[in-house]
Amino acid sequence: MSVWRTKSIEQSLADAETPEFQLKRRLTAVDLTVFGIGVIIGAGIFTLTGRAAAQYAGPGVVFSFVIAAICCGLAALCYAEFASTVPVSGSAYTFSYATLGEMLAWIIGWDLNLEMVLGASVVAQGWSSYLVTFLEEIGLGWPKGYGPDANADFGQPNLAALLLVVVLVGLIAIGIKESLRVNLALVAVKLFIVLFVIVAGMFYVSGSNYDPFVPARAGSVSGEGIHQPLIQWAFGLEPQTFGVLGIISAASVVFFAYIGFDVVATTAEEAKNPQRDLPRGIIGSLVICTILYVAVALVITGMVKYDEIDPDAALATAFRDVGRGGFATLISAGAVAGLTTVVMTLMIGAIRVVFAMSRDGLFPVKFAHVNPKTGTPVRITLTVGVFVAIVATFTPIGKLEEMVNIGTLTAFALVSIAVPILRKRRPDLPRSFSVPLNPVLPIVAALICIYLTLNLSVETWLRFLIWMAIGFAIYFVYGYRNSRVGKGGDDKVVEPLHM
Repeated sequence: MSVWRTKSIEQSLADAETPEFQLKRRLTAVDLTVFGIGVIIGAGIFTLTGRAAAQYAGPGVVFSFVIAAICCGLAALCYAEFASTVPVSGSAYTFSYATLGEMLAWIIGWDLNLEMVLGASVVAQGWSSYLVTFLEEIGLGWPKGYGPDANADFGQPNLAALLLVVVLVGLIAIGIKESLRVNLALVAVKLFIVLFVIVAGMFYVSGSNYDPFVPARAGSVSGEGIHQPLIQWAFGLEPQTFGVLGIISAASVVFFAYIGFDVVATTAEEAKNPQRDLPRGIIGSLVICTILYVAVALVITGMVKYDEIDPDAALATAFRDVGRGGFATLISAGAVAGLTTVVMTLMIGAIRVVFAMSRDGLFPVKFAHVNPKTGTPVRITLTVGVFVAIVATFTPIGKLEEMVNIGTLTAFALVSIAVPILRKRRPDLPRSFSVPLNPVLPIVAALICIYLTLNLSVETWLRFLIWMAIGFAIYFVYGYRNSRVGKGGDDKVVEPLHM
């Protein structure tokens, strides 16, 4: 018995065909690409673009998006190789179980739950803010005290967020294909709004707003105490604003606008042709979103001088400033539709990760049983839905955003490290997609992710350590003792990693 025992890829594939745990393979490359776009394009394109331009890089933020896309793309290549080689639910958790050992796989699964459950909760809160804004713009409203409030304490209910989560849980429980049909319709609305912003905004672009395209360096952004970035606390390095270093700082900010492509990998077990379609879905969604982000950044910084951009509502404010208030209402409606798809996709991802962990015995196995009518793990769907609803309804807005990022980046780094390890241990596995320049690109991807985690606040790191301590306690009290691999007695033990 060892915490470094691994689950063979052959056993993972066999488990996926067990009737009581079997999900329906119904998703195509188009479904997966739409799935990725649905989760990547969210609040970032409506707010993050303006904030990065106004506070860090000016019009040069377009370079920041390209840099962030390249960095994120390296991790996406690693996910694409794993997802096509091991087309089983669980994403990074399943990949790591086959390479890094059970304990590290648990850590990644625990991190993914942090990313997706908290991510869905945070975005649901953002959705509630846009909903209330939209209702006010069309002459309706939402009862005060039961909606989003940036100044609220823990415990004040956000019923708008709760309503969204309840509806989506019911939809997800019905079936993955049905969920993605709704997702497809909402993504279409979201893309229409984004393309509308690009095309309509081009008519109000002024060349003078691009001068200077890369503003002169203006100093640093520093924090204090536990609110400062870990890299500043440990090494005294402060994020810079404007100039070339400002573009790099902005790249660290907008990197998080791309987070979500990894959720595509969680649906590997439901893809019709995972070896072909998963790499297309992961990489395709990332490429499409990069093009849209760059285009929106060019339009916004062309419509409004970078130092006059509203960092909280860049798109809507830009159109109000040029006398198009009606367009601002349309953008708010698009944000409501867009964020709905993000919440739904993150919840589906969380459900699939918990499903994989339950099937392996690290959580109670009975939760992994699939309903024969819907083809979905209904018990897990309801359980995850309850957790998301509680956090979204009773947690103050903005308190847990960075926790989503640290969980994601940790998983990215470990998956990147796992690629060359699996190449060495299992060179015999058929790989329909392979990361080029192995092991250089995976190592670079891991280092970039580690660097980005150092830019998160000390407070976030402290919360993350507490989360990990809880995870370790659950693993050693329950998961280690009930692991199906451990009980089977035929587990393979690997040497622990020295990192």
